[in-house]
Amino acid sequence: MGKKRTYAILAALLVLMLAAAGCSSGTGKEAPAAEPKGGTEPAATPKSEVTLSALLDNNATFPYSKDWPIWKWIKEKTGVTLNVETPSGKLSDTLNLVMASGNLPDLMYMSSRRDSNKYGDQGALENILDHVDQMPNLKKWMEQYPEEAKAALSADGKMYMFPNQGFGETNRMIWLYREDIFKKNNLSVPTTYEELHQVLKKLKELYPKSYPLSMRFGQIPDEMMANLTTNFGSGTDVYYNFDEEKWKFGPTEDNYKAMVDMWHTFYKEGLIPPDFLSIQTKQWQDVMSTGQSFITIDYISRVDFFNNAMRKDNPEYSLQFMAPPAGLPGQKPQNPYFHYLEGGLTVASTSKHKDDIMKYMDFFYSEEGRTLSSWGKEGETYTEESGQKKFKPEFTDVTEMRKQTGLQTSGTYTWIDFNAHLSLFSPDLKKAYEEAVKYDPPAMQPKPAFTDEENEVLSVTGQAVKKYREENFSKFVLGTRNLSEWDQYVKEINGLGVQKLIDTYDAALKRVEQAKLENK
Repeated sequence: MGKKRTYAILAALLVLMLAAAGCSSGTGKEAPAAEPKGGTEPAATPKSEVTLSALLDNNATFPYSKDWPIWKWIKEKTGVTLNVETPSGKLSDTLNLVMASGNLPDLMYMSSRRDSNKYGDQGALENILDHVDQMPNLKKWMEQYPEEAKAALSADGKMYMFPNQGFGETNRMIWLYREDIFKKNNLSVPTTYEELHQVLKKLKELYPKSYPLSMRFGQIPDEMMANLTTNFGSGTDVYYNFDEEKWKFGPTEDNYKAMVDMWHTFYKEGLIPPDFLSIQTKQWQDVMSTGQSFITIDYISRVDFFNNAMRKDNPEYSLQFMAPPAGLPGQKPQNPYFHYLEGGLTVASTSKHKDDIMKYMDFFYSEEGRTLSSWGKEGETYTEESGQKKFKPEFTDVTEMRKQTGLQTSGTYTWIDFNAHLSLFSPDLKKAYEEAVKYDPPAMQPKPAFTDEENEVLSVTGQAVKKYREENFSKFVLGTRNLSEWDQYVKEINGLGVQKLIDTYDAALKRVEQAKLENK
């Protein structure tokens, strides 16, 4: 498709989205306390009860259950029952198998727009914008959140994934430390990696059987790696350097090498578990709850997750927010920009229930759908007094609430009221949120949509580069490859097509920026 046609499609869509919104525009920032303005149409439902097949993601902390009450509440409002399948391993692997089989579920959750745009461009997914006239709530939602709507577009102006809003804050990842252990031993909270190294060594002396620093690297390696590279002012892969205003490749930079060297030191000195690269959620939860580790990185909600559980038997237990340590002298202490949600539901182009699906999904963009997705059912999960909603007393923790109800799990929301989460936070967690925003990067990494050809580059070259980077990160940290071979490694990984990846990102971003100029 030519550029002029691409821009024309984008311009036409923007006119559609902004027509009723006047000159207003979204910021993409969370505003939990704001009252919803859109989605006021009655929730449209299928003409009769219908069962839709769905592939949804799973979560180790609150694994999918067909007995969750959320499914009953959704059926009461929409008439829809979901026949759910979950991946046996990684969602991406299962999606590849499903796509290859040609036997697609009606609805499929995808964790990235890159996947949905790729499969959409291949013809496997339905363009949601072709059905927007059937979806009055989504149309109003797009007028209210034009930036989120634009971010959901593919390179040629189509929308293959239903956009989300309101959930991003739950994705914050932070450093955490055992405040009680630090106070007991009169230890200072580290502000740099060198100070971190020293305090880890001291903790190892005090607790010889411990591994003072641990994380579930094997469960969420991309997120963990982003936390490590951000501390050193680098990137996990191709990333946009805002200071230099250009795309760069982190894993060949000197700062990245310094990060790898420090983690090799941690490994060599027994400050991290010997199997830290493969640790899954359950293993990590065990070491953090049994006094075997004292510093970690994970989602911000873990403050309450651990404290609420552990204080029943150990009132002194106190896991608290820790400012991210700066990796190098003069480096800004920052956490990665994770407080956005990119994943969402997609519709198979082969589905025989497209009209029912669109009416069903439109419900989630109504105020009624937002309330159900966020709070559950009045009288069963929450009460309301003087316009203020409040979870019932038995719900005291966000994670446990999700495990018990299925609220805000894969496939149960698009637009949520973040006040539902805030209402269940402890003073410790509320304080963590107040502190965390102080360490945000200046902006989120650009996420331009890619064409078919660009996605092919990212899929083939990108995966080859990523695999090689992961293999060598492991080798350098574990010491099976000496850091004296760094220059050779740089030459090897560059030879796999790093510059091609950088050029691909650059072309995609320039296309987006040009479209913005032509749409003004």
